[in-house]
Parts: sequence; structure tokens; C-alpha cells
Amino acid sequence: MPKIKTHRATAKRFRLTAANKLKKRKSGQDHFNSRETGNTKRAKRLDINADKTLVKIIKTLTPYR
Repeated sequence: MPKIKTHRATAKRFRLTAANKLKKRKSGQDHFNSRETGNTKRAKRLDINADKTLVKIIKTLTPYR
């Protein structure tokens, strides 16, 4: 049986932790950040967990991670 191809766009956006949780970057960091408050800027620096509804889909798209 042939190997399954990894969906590269998904593999670049999500990362699997040691506890099998999916982490991703918080959205909205590209531009227009000078108007944000300090609390918002600091919150955007942190990674967040992926939604539980998407975990099964993401794991099928990235089979070898």
C-alpha cells in the first residue's frame, strides 16, 4: 500500500506537542497591530490549542506527525 501524502499547508500551520495536543499560532498578527492594546499584543505572541472539532481532520491531513 502506498504512503499517504502529507498536506503541506496544514503541516506548516500546526504542531503536535509531546502530550499529543495540536498547537497553532494565534490569528491576526500580520499587520495593523499598532492600534492594538498592550494586552492584545502580548496575547498574540502565544500559541493556542487547535479546536477540538478540527483535531481529527488535522491528524488525517498530517499522517506522519
